[in-house]
Amino acid sequence: MVLLSIVDLGYSERLLELRERAAALASFLMVYEEECETNAGLSADCLADLHSAVRKHGLQAINMPEEWGGAGLSSLEQVIVCEEIGKLTNGLWDVVWRPANALLACTSEQRERWLLPCITGERREAVAITEPGGGSDPQALATTAERIGDRFRLTGEKWFVTAGDHADFLLVLATVPGEGATMFLVDKDLPGVRMSRVPAYMHNFVFEHPEFVFEEVELGSQHVLGHVGAGYDLTRAWFAAERLSTGARAIGAAERALALAVDWARHRLQRGEPIISFQLVQAMIADSAVDIALNRAFIHQVAPEFDGEGRAKTLHAKAAMVKLSATEAAGRVVDRAVQIFGGRGYMREQPVERLYRDVRLDRICEGTSEIQRLIIANEVAKRGLSALIS
Repeated sequence: MVLLSIVDLGYSERLLELRERAAALASFLMVYEEECETNAGLSADCLADLHSAVRKHGLQAINMPEEWGGAGLSSLEQVIVCEEIGKLTNGLWDVVWRPANALLACTSEQRERWLLPCITGERREAVAITEPGGGSDPQALATTAERIGDRFRLTGEKWFVTAGDHADFLLVLATVPGEGATMFLVDKDLPGVRMSRVPAYMHNFVFEHPEFVFEEVELGSQHVLGHVGAGYDLTRAWFAAERLSTGARAIGAAERALALAVDWARHRLQRGEPIISFQLVQAMIADSAVDIALNRAFIHQVAPEFDGEGRAKTLHAKAAMVKLSATEAAGRVVDRAVQIFGGRGYMREQPVERLYRDVRLDRICEGTSEIQRLIIANEVAKRGLSALIS
């Protein structure tokens, strides 16, 4: 396979070394793609080996401080890592664990119990926000946490809890009546927590996206993340970070798909000529290269703003722009790659076919493309255009 290299945008030696390290880890994990596809997941022993590889490459918890055991990467550095691991099919990028940034709101006691083990990889969290009736609107919460003195009783249902099967605790968004949306740290082994269904999805992801039911789960004040009423702020910050990384991974997936298609087009002969010499194929390659280059440049422009003092809601809208543009572009690129491969591109043994299924989810998860458009337009209506396009 001919690998495409990113344009040198004046990267420091640090960034170049980080990209090479992330690419090396992705190459190691890539070996497990077909096994994950065939078996609809990987064994516990296999996952343990992959976790060791993540630690060996120093890319555990890339969004967490070094003093707590994380990699301590800046937002731009995280984006560069996400681009490389985004080239993996079957969601194997999720093996490179990256604790939800909402966990930074932990108290010191909570940090010891929940966050630090997540950073080291001893524990795994999953975020439970979406509900059967709420869809992409986290403010349409039906899950409630009734206050009873200094305790809470959690009741409700959550869907699409990515890695919920592998996690041992959940970050659950619920409404405390009269006090607002609140995030709770909920261990899966608590009485009343039940994984109700594990739906089959279009792709064979390394982890599942199960549904959970909470039946009068008793929680104490130590289970409240941040403070009562802070749920939407924590959710918004989590969405912004996830949308930035999703955009970066999508561009990584698009780059791999295009690299594979270019290599195939150079060697596939029709009427005695390689199909890369055909203008209609050239047009697809050219459009794909433009989609990748422009979105990568935009993501790299936006990422450093997340380490500054920017307005939270403006950054939320910029993350929506990244996710919308990059995931839509990746969908176009991977679709063209399948077309260039022809019938072979429709075979599950081909990475482009698996990428096709994988990137389709990116226009749905963490808010659909339509929701991203609403976020962007709402920011323009409230605070003007210049903050988003200047």
